[in-house]
Order: sequence, then structure tokens, then C-alpha cells
Amino acid sequence: MAARIRLTRKGTKKKPFYRIVVADSEAPRDGKFLEIIGTYNPLTDPAEVKIDPERLRVWLDRGAQPSDTVRSLIKQKGLLAGSA
Repeated sequence: MAARIRLTRKGTKKKPFYRIVVADSEAPRDGKFLEIIGTYNPLTDPAEVKIDPERLRVWLDRGAQPSDTVRSLIKQKGLLAGSA
């Protein structure tokens, strides 16, 4: 099983809210996941990103690969320095 760190969509129509989750790479976007490690709210100005750095580090050390979008969010928060 290859784990991915990616977004899962919540919220209503035209009002998106995302959870940053660790999921099996073959699971559907809004399907089963292993753990919630943060949230992303694109509607606030500036966009609000909350990530648990300890849990992120644990999953990156276990080999989980972040999606392109999550990787950019992690870089914005300054949590990806020196890895992946």
C-alpha cells in the first residue's frame, strides 16, 4: 500500500473546505483515509492552512508522498525544508 498525503473535499456547493489526509493511493478522493493531519480553507483571505507538523513528519518518514497541491501548501507553511 502506497500512502499519499492529499486533499479531501468537504463543505457545500461553491463553498469548498478541504481536509489534508493520509490515504491509500488507490482510494477515491473522498473515500477512506488513514488519518486527518490538517485542514485548508481557500475562502478566507489569506487562505487558512493548518497542518500538524509532528504527524506530517511521521507520515513523510514512513514514505507517504504528498500530492502536488499539498506539497505547495506545506512549502507555504515552511514545513518541507530539507525533505521530499
